[in-house]
Amino acid sequence: MEKTLSTASASVNGVSVSYVDNGAAARTVLFVHGHPFNLSMWDPQAAFLRRTQRVIVSDLRGYGHSPLPDASRDTPLEAFAADNLALLDHLGVQTFALGGLSMGGQIALEIYRQAPDRVESLLLADTFAGLDSPERRQLRLVTADRLEREGMQVYAVEELPKMMTPANVEQQPDVARHVMEMMTTTPPRGAAAALRGRARRRDYLPLLPAIRVPTTVIVGREDAYTPVAMAEELANNIPGARLVVIEGAGHMPNLERPDPFNRALADWLRLD
Repeated sequence: MEKTLSTASASVNGVSVSYVDNGAAARTVLFVHGHPFNLSMWDPQAAFLRRTQRVIVSDLRGYGHSPLPDASRDTPLEAFAADNLALLDHLGVQTFALGGLSMGGQIALEIYRQAPDRVESLLLADTFAGLDSPERRQLRLVTADRLEREGMQVYAVEELPKMMTPANVEQQPDVARHVMEMMTTTPPRGAAAALRGRARRRDYLPLLPAIRVPTTVIVGREDAYTPVAMAEELANNIPGARLVVIEGAGHMPNLERPDPFNRALADWLRLD
């Protein structure tokens, strides 16, 4: 797998955001990573697109090399979205194609809510728009406290066979190592703050019928967190949205099955 390009950093909204920008092209694609990962999550897609598209990916605040402000215990999705928009302002980008996976997909919806005129097209992978059940919300809050207390290692071991299918964990050791490395190197405070913010997020279901840009919804057939039924609900509520189900993949089809995922990207961006 091709490695991430060298990172740069920018001061936006009072935080130092680490990012990768492959340079000028006719169109910009912004990818937003999920929890508990970092910008390297999108390496296969950046490698696939960087010859024809300007690809920008950042570490969200509290993840990767973007530090969490000292006093923060709760990072709302609105802050992640505002950071990404401010980074694009810093880079002189006005309009862009936007993709996000899992929490990154919910942040993408928030970016669209904040700046619909700037988003040219939308890719939502392995995510959902509605609120958590009370049980799931409470689990996020309990897990946030646990990560601050225990760190990321045991949590990462527990999460790996849910992030990827158990078969892919065995059959794709390099991908499994990458996923584990991202999870275990995520700062616990940043992950905990994001979990608290996500537990208190707004309901994005009312936004979906108002989305007026070409939208593709992608989901791994065996996703344990956002099953196909959730992706169908998402696609059915966005006018004209296209649903793509990736066979043999779990919650991270972009890493587990990069070739079909990238074909869906090419269709989304209407690449020849």
